Amino acid sequence: MSHAWHEEMQAEIKAGGRVSDRDIADKVRHAVLMQRLPPGTKLPEVTLGEVFGVSRSVVRKALTRLASEHVVDQRPNQVARVRAPSIEETRETFEARRLVEGEVVALLAGRLSAETLDALKVQAREESEAYRRGDEPARIEHSLNLHHLLAEQSPNRVLGGMLTDLVLRTSIVVALYKRSGLASCYQDGQHDRLLEHLADGEAEASRRAIHDHLHGLESLLDLSPREARIDLMSILGRTPEQA
Repeated sequence: MSHAWHEEMQAEIKAGGRVSDRDIADKVRHAVLMQRLPPGTKLPEVTLGEVFGVSRSVVRKALTRLASEHVVDQRPNQVARVRAPSIEETRETFEARRLVEGEVVALLAGRLSAETLDALKVQAREESEAYRRGDEPARIEHSLNLHHLLAEQSPNRVLGGMLTDLVLRTSIVVALYKRSGLASCYQDGQHDRLLEHLADGEAEASRRAIHDHLHGLESLLDLSPREARIDLMSILGRTPEQA
């Protein structure tokens, strides 16, 4: 989601426009992906209601959406929190994605239309350009788009659905646990190599390319404990001028 979308959202809140549970879920998810809400951050219904100017029932719907996406933990009689996956769960999530996406790209090798290959190349190129200009939100968006497109093209729809879920889950984990001081998780040339193997019909090389890509991402994680003390209003809400 772009900076322009963020400004549009802020303008809508300022103007007193209606904010839906989907809007709230989108904004919280984006804040997690951009590492502005670390693991364990509390998301009280009352506070979120004040931030977005909505009722607690709307907030609850948003949190339910986020819980279904494994972005937050929502338990009875407890304040919702940004998820803090264990080391074991994190490793299992990456292993599952390697298995599923590896199989998807092996199935897709040599079977993608020229139009789809062009669309994938556009996402890879725009990801690279976003990285060069230091636009990390745009880089992440283009990377997600590329992998979601692969999931959509999967000949096996069940595997495609699983991959869509795992792409988000691993992206959240990377955002939560990326090593401190690391500006980006961009891996130069890896998407380009994958697309070359897919275009050439090289199933096993495509599978290996995905495995290498995901092993590289996993190596960038820092799974040490962190303390989260966050001002939700400053991250998600109105500026002083908008109050």
